[in-house]
Amino acid sequence: MIKSVTKFLFAASMIVLPVVTPAQQKPVKIGIAGLTHDHIHGLLGRKEKGDIVIVGIAEPDSGLVERLVKRYGFDKKMVFSSIDEMLRNTEPEAVMAYNDIFGHLEVVEKCAPRGIHVMVEKPLAVSVAHADRMAALARKYHIHLLTNYETTWYGSNIEAYKIANEEKQIGEIRKIEFHTGHQGPVEIGCSKEFLAWLTDPVLNGAGALNDFGCYGANLSTWLMQGEIPVSVTAVTHTNKPQVYPNVDDEASIVVQYSDKQVVVQASWNWPYNRKEMKLYGQSGYVFCKDAENMTLFKTNEKKVTERIAPSLNAERNDAFSYFARVIRGEINPQPYDLSALANNEVVVKILELARKSAESGKTITWKEYFN
Repeated sequence: MIKSVTKFLFAASMIVLPVVTPAQQKPVKIGIAGLTHDHIHGLLGRKEKGDIVIVGIAEPDSGLVERLVKRYGFDKKMVFSSIDEMLRNTEPEAVMAYNDIFGHLEVVEKCAPRGIHVMVEKPLAVSVAHADRMAALARKYHIHLLTNYETTWYGSNIEAYKIANEEKQIGEIRKIEFHTGHQGPVEIGCSKEFLAWLTDPVLNGAGALNDFGCYGANLSTWLMQGEIPVSVTAVTHTNKPQVYPNVDDEASIVVQYSDKQVVVQASWNWPYNRKEMKLYGQSGYVFCKDAENMTLFKTNEKKVTERIAPSLNAERNDAFSYFARVIRGEINPQPYDLSALANNEVVVKILELARKSAESGKTITWKEYFN
């Protein structure tokens, strides 16, 4: 029966291939590099879907390991004190990095020569120098190097892209605004291990500027399919020096393009958690209030419409299922997709110019640093 149906479909279209369901695939063997990023709870607490299986963890902090073992019940025998040990003993197909951002480079240096794919938490790297090295290794050894953002899995952002870029409902994009951040990592109760590097200018690269400025840089690069900015201007400040003595907790970034502007307000001083995006076109706007709630305004209709974004496809609605499908060859990331390497190389460049602008008090042009 199955063979006859497959034969019929192939004859009818000449392009339809047999579909292999996740249940028929072996789960992708995943290693974890570090446990100090609080986003690790999303992976350790994830319900079993059969698409991935954790085979090893690299984490030297025994106290942190004990605490997470008690909470999630994973086997301590799969935990190793170094990335090298974990890779040798467990041979994962891919590694997900939940360590500090400075440490992302080491993860790629260890994994790429072994042909092991890598996904890191945002942003890709602390500096352009690190990002360039990571990208060179990924391309040399033909591995996927992806970056995960919470906002990649927002149905509202996907719907906004469709409205603006595919359906052209609001005309050409002229301005994008992002309001991203929360009350502050200390204020919302981040773990001590997370805070130790998140508030370190070397290990995180900056404070709120890197932590939340990356969202706007990533989404705008995707929306504009890799268009290169003309200049970057940024102002940073530490409003709570008693809490964050070493990094900024407030950053405003203006990214100027040839005919449009992106404004990113990244802050650890908002009174609530927010990841909002406003796309302004020549004839309307789209406002993404959160993961699903949206507002659409069209100039010619002179009315505001509230809508709920459609849910994302089940096979593509979280970082883990997406990563597994990329590794299996079921999804081919395009260069400026939200998780893709080319997009996130641009993100790191925008963030680096923002830091230079904030330090110098001047607008920095792209051509001053990059070809």
